[in-house]
Amino acid sequence: MTPEDQYGPIRQLVERYADAVNRVDAKDWGATWAANGVWDLGQMRVEGRDKIVAFWSQIMPTFPFVVQIVHSGVITSVDGDRATGRWYLSEYMHRADGSRNHGIGYYRDQYVRVDGQWLFAERKYSLLYSGPTDLSGTVTPHPERVGFS
Repeated sequence: MTPEDQYGPIRQLVERYADAVNRVDAKDWGATWAANGVWDLGQMRVEGRDKIVAFWSQIMPTFPFVVQIVHSGVITSVDGDRATGRWYLSEYMHRADGSRNHGIGYYRDQYVRVDGQWLFAERKYSLLYSGPTDLSGTVTPHPERVGFS
């Protein structure tokens, strides 16, 4: 099977994830993870679906408003019931302390197919921008940027 053949089912996984974030639905969000999944946020790494969901459920109340928008993505490899990909997203959020933020970043993903359904085996998040929506905040160029330096 080629990466193109798996694009639709994996994109649906990514979209279910974002939809659950936007609805703050821990059950649906947790259902996107493999039992031994890993969520790597750069400064923090959480292992195991139960711990990932517990951590997410603890932090989400600090965001009375959050919208995650998936932009584009690629499936970089498929090998049987395992695959890898990369997805770009934006998040707009209000924090409980009244501050607001716009984040732009990407996930480097590893997927595993369990009982015919793709799940996240690992999501590693990299932040490219964090700050006001006018992009006057801190910008970090993509570390794999090619050309036009």
